[in-house]
Amino acid sequence: MHSRIALTPYTELDVRGESLVQSAQTLGIGSLRSAHVSDLYFVRGALSPQQLADLCDRVLADPAAHAVTVGLSSARSVGYAAHYLHGVEVAFLLGVMDPLALQLERAALQLGLPAIEVATGTRYELFGDLSTAQLLLLAERLLCNTTIQRYALGSIEPLFNVSERSTTRVEAVRLSGLDEAALAALSKTRLLSLSADEMRAIQTEFDRLQRAPTDVELETLAQTWSEHCVHKTFKALIEYTNEQGQVEIIDGLLASTIRKATETIAAPWVRSAFVDNAGIIAFDDKWDLSFKVETHNHPSALEPFGGANTGVGGVIRDIMGVSARPIAVTDVLCFGPQNLSFDQLPAGTLHPRRVKEGVVAGIQDYGNKLGLPTVAGAVYYDPGYTANPLVFAGCVGIAPRDSHPTGAQNGDYVIVIGGRTGRDGLHGATFSSDALAHNISQIVGTAVQIGNPITQKDVMEVVIRARDAKLYTAITDCGAGGLSSAVGEMAYQSNGVEVELALVRLKYVGLQPWEIWLSEAQERMVLAVNPAQWAAFQALCNDWDVEATRIGTFTDTGRLIVRYAGDVVADLSLAFMKNGLPRLHLKAQWTPDSTLPALPAEGESPADCLLRLLSDPNNASKEDIIRRYDHEVRGGTVIKPMTGSGPSDGTVIKPLETPEHNMGFVLAVGVGSDLTRNDPVCEAINNVIAAGADPNRIAVLDNFCWGDPRDPVQLGTLVTAAQRAVESAQFHKTPFISGKDSLNNMYVGLDGVRHNIPGTLVISAIGIIPDVTRAVTMSLKRPGNKLYVVEALSFGDYEALHMAMQQNLIAACHDVSDGGIAAAVAEMCIAAELGARIVRTPLEDSLANEIQPIPASIADADRLFDPMSDRFIIEVSDEVQFKRIFETADDDGKTVSMAICIGEVVTEPRFTLALSADQAPLIDLPVSELTAAFTRQGKYSAA
Repeated sequence: MHSRIALTPYTELDVRGESLVQSAQTLGIGSLRSAHVSDLYFVRGALSPQQLADLCDRVLADPAAHAVTVGLSSARSVGYAAHYLHGVEVAFLLGVMDPLALQLERAALQLGLPAIEVATGTRYELFGDLSTAQLLLLAERLLCNTTIQRYALGSIEPLFNVSERSTTRVEAVRLSGLDEAALAALSKTRLLSLSADEMRAIQTEFDRLQRAPTDVELETLAQTWSEHCVHKTFKALIEYTNEQGQVEIIDGLLASTIRKATETIAAPWVRSAFVDNAGIIAFDDKWDLSFKVETHNHPSALEPFGGANTGVGGVIRDIMGVSARPIAVTDVLCFGPQNLSFDQLPAGTLHPRRVKEGVVAGIQDYGNKLGLPTVAGAVYYDPGYTANPLVFAGCVGIAPRDSHPTGAQNGDYVIVIGGRTGRDGLHGATFSSDALAHNISQIVGTAVQIGNPITQKDVMEVVIRARDAKLYTAITDCGAGGLSSAVGEMAYQSNGVEVELALVRLKYVGLQPWEIWLSEAQERMVLAVNPAQWAAFQALCNDWDVEATRIGTFTDTGRLIVRYAGDVVADLSLAFMKNGLPRLHLKAQWTPDSTLPALPAEGESPADCLLRLLSDPNNASKEDIIRRYDHEVRGGTVIKPMTGSGPSDGTVIKPLETPEHNMGFVLAVGVGSDLTRNDPVCEAINNVIAAGADPNRIAVLDNFCWGDPRDPVQLGTLVTAAQRAVESAQFHKTPFISGKDSLNNMYVGLDGVRHNIPGTLVISAIGIIPDVTRAVTMSLKRPGNKLYVVEALSFGDYEALHMAMQQNLIAACHDVSDGGIAAAVAEMCIAAELGARIVRTPLEDSLANEIQPIPASIADADRLFDPMSDRFIIEVSDEVQFKRIFETADDDGKTVSMAICIGEVVTEPRFTLALSADQAPLIDLPVSELTAAFTRQGKYSAA
């Protein structure tokens, strides 16, 4: 028996119900008059009626917001027979992580109540003349994600975790004698995502051993050799044909581009690059900063909330995996068009609007609950992301210098802490290494995970304290591949490991050995602990109510040995795991596509073009998303993600751990799609410089999300993007410190045709700012101040700009990117609600013997909107000193400047732009109209 509790918000607070009515209209269901949403809790245990009431009053209910009902009846109606009233209820499938249920179970124990089991659900009360077919359409399109949930018309019965399958079955998988086609078919059937050549290498190894591999061994090799884990395309030998038809042999794309650039720049303040869970740079004399950005694309396509939620949780654990305290979160999101009709939706996919809602909520849930500020990011829309959205989650951490141990020793214990292991996340690494298809949710539903940030908070505190007490010798997170990848990677440090899977704590019984080994269940870390420190480490974990389990011992045998209840279920050579993967030989062809829309469009005035650009979803305000995230928590955010109503270039953070000085760091991102947008490396670097970062102390991270790497054209754009990124980084003298590629981002439709996403490069920049009190924002400050364009054609120009900022000579700075100078100045006006008058004016005679001409990019009306790299709009507070910094001598000894005056700030909230003082303005708009376009209000709402 169980009790049923419904929490129903009062009518005026039921935002979810109002949103559901609007969404139903997009499905063509206009007869849904209203909807009310209740949260359901099913409680099983020996609770008296009074104890159940105490649980509701002290944990669940907010009397100011909710009505509480125990039993079947809702707060608004009795039963389901009322006229035009329909009930639909949704609950999780068996085995899906249910964080709310776990927290309620924990709260009951803390209140001194008997142990209980909890399941949760949602009830939707729908009012309207709805047919059964319409109810089913609403349930399957809007209310229930069948990858992780089930639904019922009427009331639903909860599922409490019970045993489903045998826990001891280990299968020997016959490979011997299979031909290439049979090996490929086996890989596909078992969701291994291995090629026939890779399957042949495994076959050869086990033929040599004269036995068949177990399912544990085969699954281990599949995740170890997956594109997601080993990045085999970036390590491949590539025959690359460039635009001129010349053939170049690339011996490893990563080694020959990204890594090589970092090695060439050789910045002494880079502490660790490409060798650990995150890149690490020096902050000051005592502290280091770590930074990592991960992707969680395929899971977010299947279950947007859980995919994005665990993407954030996973990258936070990457930072914990370098012994650092996470202090800030970033996110970059790519979605399909939000106004897409359901008729245009590819088969088996979620609507982009539903994907966006789930992803944003998932990021909000994890960061906010964990107490970390979400401070920087971007949102980009393109039809190519409709079936395959992209979710980039990043995290910054801080740790004392030299506090991260990195070597598991022979004899150290293998310790797992944090969440328990379940069936969630199975085949996550291999699933992320293959294409999405119309039926993918039916095949890999177990790849979906849901996080529990409250558990992770406790784990984080244990790790930090254990680090300071030197209680472990190595640490990593349980990411893709679960214990298989975490323990396997650490085993290379000591050259061996032995594990007993029967010791692993489970969420429920019924898991087979390979499932325990491969599960990507969240909030788990693996540590190497010296036996002499085990008791102290256990005591620390007990203090924080974090489960810690010894599951094995690191050895020096050169082998990975896994047992279940004493029986060996895997015995693999570490050398084969690391070196047995056949190297890919690929071909790439670069054929540039330079077709870009003209700006302004034919017959379009510059003013109309500007308003159109500002209202474009890719340029318009993202305030509706930004305000969902807590970017103030911890109290260290100096420059916020928004400046007034405008977009900040970079976010400035002051770590609370360093009160002795005013140093901080700046975060920003750049996004490039299909090599047609502005340079993402330059964009990210310019953004942090605009906020005040020292150009000599900037590092970047790369995230390549591409389509089919076996397609020479796709691979050609990937190679070209990597080469261009390196050229830009070398120009800026900026090293890469970490990265992540996510390939095979494509959708296979019912017709079998593969649809690749736009090749997308995200660059995340982190820069040190010497004094956060001198950080610069992008909003205009004072009428009468002059506006300049600074064109940074050399690294020295960046240093001059930074010098001017450090001397408080710059009141505002905004980099020029999408929409060009016109859009950049417009955004500065929007942020301050001040006006700007832009004219082509000569510089004062005292500045130079020869006037430096205004850049051609703003001399012609049809180039006002060029996304020019390495240019900034500057509001100057002290012109005399500012000009002196930018003076230089040309080859003839004449004084010139790369800072060109283009106008001034004005009191009247109006933006005017002319090519010269004696010409009529090309743009003459009130700031209120710019703001309306930027915020997509009124006539711009459907733009």
